[in-house]
Amino acid sequence: MKAMVLRKFAPVEADPLDWTEIDIPRMREDEILVRVRYCAVCHTDLHTVEGDLPEARLPVIPGHQVIGEVEAAGAKTYLFKPGDRAGVAWLNSSCGACRFCLSGHENLCEAGRFTGYHVHGGYADYIAVRESFAYRIPERFPDEEAAPLLCAGIIGYRALRLSGIAPKERLGLYGFGASAHVAIQVARHWGCEVYVFSRSAEHRALARELGASWTGTAREDPPAKIQSAVIFAPAGELVPAALEALDKGGTVALAGIAMTSIPELDYEKHLYREKILRSVANATRADGIELLRLASEIPIKTKIELFPLREANRALLLLKQGKINGAAVLRISGG
Repeated sequence: MKAMVLRKFAPVEADPLDWTEIDIPRMREDEILVRVRYCAVCHTDLHTVEGDLPEARLPVIPGHQVIGEVEAAGAKTYLFKPGDRAGVAWLNSSCGACRFCLSGHENLCEAGRFTGYHVHGGYADYIAVRESFAYRIPERFPDEEAAPLLCAGIIGYRALRLSGIAPKERLGLYGFGASAHVAIQVARHWGCEVYVFSRSAEHRALARELGASWTGTAREDPPAKIQSAVIFAPAGELVPAALEALDKGGTVALAGIAMTSIPELDYEKHLYREKILRSVANATRADGIELLRLASEIPIKTKIELFPLREANRALLLLKQGKINGAAVLRISGG
């Protein structure tokens, strides 16, 4: 099969992903073999390629927002059959027995493994995955529009929940890429007033199109204090600004898997009056199931830019440069 393989960490400007022919993955008894149609591109892929994250397995095929068709099913599977559509997301496996798994926090499992990081991902013709970690995709979504829901959507949804935002409250979104452009549609569905902070005029325009009541940069003061905020941009310097814009008792959730250093905080100015600062780590399968159901009900519309698989390096570079408005998606079938 054809795949884009990472063998050595390097800046994406150096085209670190190699267009390669490798064997189709062997399927275990509890796994399904999925012929990949589309795979969305994520900031986590960028961090993986550039070596920003520890423990990445090399060589590795990135990609964890996979939509495809089941080509074969293992002897001990019963949820999927050949011909079914299936999705594969970031969480690839968990032990099911540790204190985190048993308390509903499998996203924190000590033995957790992640797609396109510990195991080969979706920048390839085929992917094998335990069927209990695959998702059924609502019929209303075309493959290419469904792909960004599998991480951008899922992690955005979890970040909204952990931010504590309630219906009809004011929400701040910092950075407006793939996750935020899904999260705003969920927040608007809940009747929230949304303020979007972004350096990009194009991203701010998309935010207004999707229902933001105010847009500006992080250096600007919003029209009113926000009850909750989610920071999607991997920029630690946004944290003090978000905390300063936050109302008493509010929460700022950090949705990125990596972030630059957070500047020193002033207790009185940034944290006092029971403000909360928390991170968002991965997501559970329950998050994914809930998001896909909600996405179908709203329905969420993803804005995508398509690239052939061969151009994965270019897609990652444009993502790094902030030039993707919405989500980048790789067309896998046909390369």
